[in-house]
Amino acid sequence: MRRFLTLVTAAMLCIEAFGWGGVGHRVIVEIAQRNLTEKAKENIAKYMNYDLKKEAVWMDTHRNDEPIGYTTSWHVYNVDEQSIYDPNPRLYKGDCVHALKIADYNLRQYERLTDSAVVMNLRMVLHFVGDLHCPTHSYVPGPRCFWPCTLNGKEYKFHGVYDKMPQLLHPGKKDNDIAAELDTWKKCARKKLTKGNFNDWASEIGERNKVIYEWNPHLTPVLRDDTVELSRDLVNEQMQRAGYRLAYLLNLYFGK
Repeated sequence: MRRFLTLVTAAMLCIEAFGWGGVGHRVIVEIAQRNLTEKAKENIAKYMNYDLKKEAVWMDTHRNDEPIGYTTSWHVYNVDEQSIYDPNPRLYKGDCVHALKIADYNLRQYERLTDSAVVMNLRMVLHFVGDLHCPTHSYVPGPRCFWPCTLNGKEYKFHGVYDKMPQLLHPGKKDNDIAAELDTWKKCARKKLTKGNFNDWASEIGERNKVIYEWNPHLTPVLRDDTVELSRDLVNEQMQRAGYRLAYLLNLYFGK
């Protein structure tokens, strides 16, 4: 029983410790679901015939499982001083962009895969598109973003501040309600957002995300009291962008 409780506790901590926590990932997937074509929904349901938000954090909760332990490094990526995507620091183990390229290659020919392979690659896309947009997942040059800090009297690691940010911005709201509020982009804007490749997306996102280090420079022990409000537009828009890009990819793969 003690071992069971330890495993459950570890899983719960994992959900809240990485990439938008649970709330952000589920909001992103819900925005995507709201923008899927009927054909894409029909084909995806052959493999996941339930709410896709159930799979939003699967890659986090299972990242330390022995069979897929190699994916641990795939949740983040690096950009250089000019915010250009830089694969070099993670060439050996791979990164978030690498993960998306693998899933993209596989799902473009999903009908040739086994059912279990389709499910695994779907889980990767559902999760890593969200991680790609998370402000503390685009590593910038300088100290790693896990330094201890306080925000309004509460202790965090800086990385964890932005994992918690969706729920700090929308306290008490349900995932579907947050997604409904954020699903506001017109079709032409959503289409423009999908241009370019994963490298281009990572560079654009890295440029947008670097502002968090202007508000709270590296190793700042006490974060600005207005950090949450300063982050509102950035975090909400990154969830929007992730949701629309995820919908684009799922429609591309399964909308035929």
